[in-house]
Amino acid sequence: MTLPLEPRLRGERVVVVGGGILGTLHAYLAVAGGAEVVHLERDPVPAGASVRNFGLIWVSGRAPGREFELALRARHLWEVIAQDVPGIRFRANGSFTLLADDDEVEVARRATQRPDAARRGFDLMTRAEVLVRNPVVRGQFIAGLYCERDAAVESRVALAALRHALISSGRYRYHAGRELVGVRDGAVVDHRGDVHAGDRVVLCLGASLTGFARELVESEPLRTVRLQMAETEPLADPLTTSIANADTFRYYPHFRADALEVLAPQEATAAHYAIQLLIQQRCHGGLTVGDTHEGERPGVFDAPDRPLDIILAAARHLIGPAMPRVERRWTGVYHQVDPARSDEVYLRRDVASGVTLVTGAGGRGMTLAPAIAEESFRD
Repeated sequence: MTLPLEPRLRGERVVVVGGGILGTLHAYLAVAGGAEVVHLERDPVPAGASVRNFGLIWVSGRAPGREFELALRARHLWEVIAQDVPGIRFRANGSFTLLADDDEVEVARRATQRPDAARRGFDLMTRAEVLVRNPVVRGQFIAGLYCERDAAVESRVALAALRHALISSGRYRYHAGRELVGVRDGAVVDHRGDVHAGDRVVLCLGASLTGFARELVESEPLRTVRLQMAETEPLADPLTTSIANADTFRYYPHFRADALEVLAPQEATAAHYAIQLLIQQRCHGGLTVGDTHEGERPGVFDAPDRPLDIILAAARHLIGPAMPRVERRWTGVYHQVDPARSDEVYLRRDVASGVTLVTGAGGRGMTLAPAIAEESFRD
């Protein structure tokens, strides 16, 4: 590994709990910094939000300040990591938010006039200019906000590709099927009773927590968010950028204030499920389409069809006649810092001497993971 990271961790032993994107990037940066790493994952293979998302590295809508700076740093780190691990299939593909009317164009225009517009890579384009850059989108829109800094990785293969690189380093051991049941100073205990000690221990736990792991986050300002997504059969032609619609203006903090001022209220069902449209083409050609942002309700296990119907109709509206049929659907959950209770981008808490809990990045996790991991080893 040639990733240039400071400070160096040579001679240290690092234990990471959690095989999702946050845990795996902590393991990767620790090994790149010279450490010996033991990595524990509860499930036989990671199956949470890290493999159920778009794989988007989404810079465009991040809140000004700390969140945006983290996103820019993470975007750079993803590109550097891809040089060492091409199997993550990093694509600097940019994104278009496609705009259907003059009000949506106005929100985009305001974004392009802010002082950080150049750093986000914003460019407001006409429909004709969009089609030159992304000729597949033949639906109903009049303009598009381009963001050059947005990118993507292939989320379902990235974790495995990173682990393969870690194993080849000779300084990494991965233990699947090990559930966290206890924490000691400088160590964790798994369900078999094995104690894993290190100079640093990092807990990157997913949202589906039980027992002892749930106790660690009970008092923290976190909320659990449910998502619904779908994937289509392969699109005949390459979708050269990621695609969004203007509902994302209501969701992403960089645009939200202007969107609430300028745009008409969202349809009631769409508003209830906090629906936005994002489309990302997988390397096999299919489109991942989503998503919802519904607060988890205890005891509710069903996934109603109506929200995904709205999302797919919006996708057809933008892609046009070439939109493929849906092949599969799924749900998922993630932990997010509750903005009503905290302005932190993510949570980092010391839960014992030498043991740090890192969680709560929510839908920002895929984007921010390498920068969050870097902060864990810098602080």
